[in-house]
Amino acid sequence: MTGRRYLHRLIVLSLLVLASVRTAVAIAAVPASELTPVDGALCTRLQDEHVMRPGAPVRCSQLQVLRFSYAGFDGRVHDDGEIMVMAAVAPQVQTIFKLLLAHRFPLACARLMENYHGDDAASMADNNTSAFNHRPITGGSVASLHAYGLAIDINPVQNPFIRRDAGGLVEVSPPAGKPYATRLAVRPGMVDQEVVAIFAAHGFPIWGGDWRQPTDYQHFQVSRKMAERLAALPLKQATAYFENGILVYRRCLIKRGKTTDARKACALAG
Repeated sequence: MTGRRYLHRLIVLSLLVLASVRTAVAIAAVPASELTPVDGALCTRLQDEHVMRPGAPVRCSQLQVLRFSYAGFDGRVHDDGEIMVMAAVAPQVQTIFKLLLAHRFPLACARLMENYHGDDAASMADNNTSAFNHRPITGGSVASLHAYGLAIDINPVQNPFIRRDAGGLVEVSPPAGKPYATRLAVRPGMVDQEVVAIFAAHGFPIWGGDWRQPTDYQHFQVSRKMAERLAALPLKQATAYFENGILVYRRCLIKRGKTTDARKACALAG
């Protein structure tokens, strides 16, 4: 290895360590959160409430529930947050929500989809932050990344789903999100580039706000290739595969520079 290549690798590793230290400092004062497996009783409820349906790409045993604290729009810290994700990514999702709290990014609520009988429209109308829900993509038949527990929606009202038809008509979901369809001024609860960077740095580099048609400001996910691979692996191997994808993304970002275009490009690298 040449001296120049060695120096470059040393710089990359040093920056990665520094990023980890900064993350640890940011979340040090955040209340503890909890990860629990989806047991038989909860799995039955998910099936009864149409959150877990026949043909789901993951099993209940591949999922975990994260219970966490979050900053509310009322300025207070709430300790009733719950979200269900694939177990392989749960520790990173735990860090994401700790960082959102540390940055005092407000959430309206975070309740499991069983509380909405698997109805995504009802969850969005309640401005609910959520993840696992076995359903197809909006307006399609292919399984959503939510069906893997590998997509997260936050504050749907402040970060609505927007679709434009051929005639120029604009559909905003939920309807209460119409005032937030214009993104010129960032208001409380709206996803900004800092929030996007937090999700990306912890394994969710694909943001629906980058999509042209439709645009989904609330939505963060992994790639479909990553989702299918994680679903097929045992937990230990899936966790390692996911963590490696994060390292690939971070190294790419260091190489390209921390810009929006670099983030988009590096999102495809993992």
